Amino acid sequence: KMLDASENLEFEKAIEYRELLASVQKIAQKQKITDTAGDDRDIIAMASEGEDAVVQVFFIRGGRLIGRDHFYLKIAENDTKSEILSSFIKQFYAGTPYIPAELMLPEEIEDQEIIEEWLTTRREHKVRLRIPKKGTKEKLVELAGENAQLVLNKDKERLKREEGRTIGAVKEIAALLGMERIVRMEAYDISNTNGFESVGSMIVYENGKPKRNDYRKFKIKSVKGPNDYASMREVLTRRFQHGLKEKEELRKKGEDSQLGSFTAFPDGGRGQVNIALQVLDELHLNIAVCGMVKDDHHRTRGLYYNNIEIPIDRDSEAFRLITRIQDEAHRFAIEYHRQLR
Repeated sequence: KMLDASENLEFEKAIEYRELLASVQKIAQKQKITDTAGDDRDIIAMASEGEDAVVQVFFIRGGRLIGRDHFYLKIAENDTKSEILSSFIKQFYAGTPYIPAELMLPEEIEDQEIIEEWLTTRREHKVRLRIPKKGTKEKLVELAGENAQLVLNKDKERLKREEGRTIGAVKEIAALLGMERIVRMEAYDISNTNGFESVGSMIVYENGKPKRNDYRKFKIKSVKGPNDYASMREVLTRRFQHGLKEKEELRKKGEDSQLGSFTAFPDGGRGQVNIALQVLDELHLNIAVCGMVKDDHHRTRGLYYNNIEIPIDRDSEAFRLITRIQDEAHRFAIEYHRQLR
């Protein structure tokens, strides 16, 4: 599968198969290592960085490694490894149905004797907590620690990439527009077939991620025929009038801090932009408005803002986020239009 994926230039898939192959080989190697003793034991180790920690557990039954699992923990900055492991063991073995005869740990933990007594009572047979100093058992504890660190590093990288795709992309867009910061973005699209059952969609992104609970559909009421500008005017007027009404009702109740889906206003094609600006001006709202300028293939090539078309680097995270927003607004509008048809 790895070689086939590579030949088909599906390199990400090939890397997944390569990592899976390496994992299988490691498991096979570890099973050989642990085949020397026929006891049941759990190998526990951990890795931490800042407020994040990962505890890795290898499950050995009858001298063979039958499985492994890792657990994410949020920790305090000054928590020691001993405190973290002690806390984990108390929580994990309070709920697990089977407790082995031995737990192998990288170091002594808090309340070790008390925890041993408690585990012995739960198991109804003697349970020992051991810190191996040499041989294959020590190597297994080290291996569990290395695995925990690998999981932690991989997760950090994933979160870093995710942040780049979301918050990082929003920062890039804010910089392009000369704005200090953007939190909420709304995008609108009109869908119709020769003017039949015209509908509008409103999608919402906060901090670069879709906020689907705030999505809204609009069935166009005042426009006959395929008039996208008039339809957009209706959608935006209804959306912001509703928002202002919600805000006023909350203010009267003394609940200014509670925001509904229409109460939260966004931070930020020329004709569509002008319609939006007219609506906002009539309602005395000051909200930045951008149009997504499309190329001949109906793909976004830039943003229209303050009467200027701002080009966007196609390889940037900002461009990718804007494209996702455009596609999502279009998808949501078409989906509603299909339902009505």
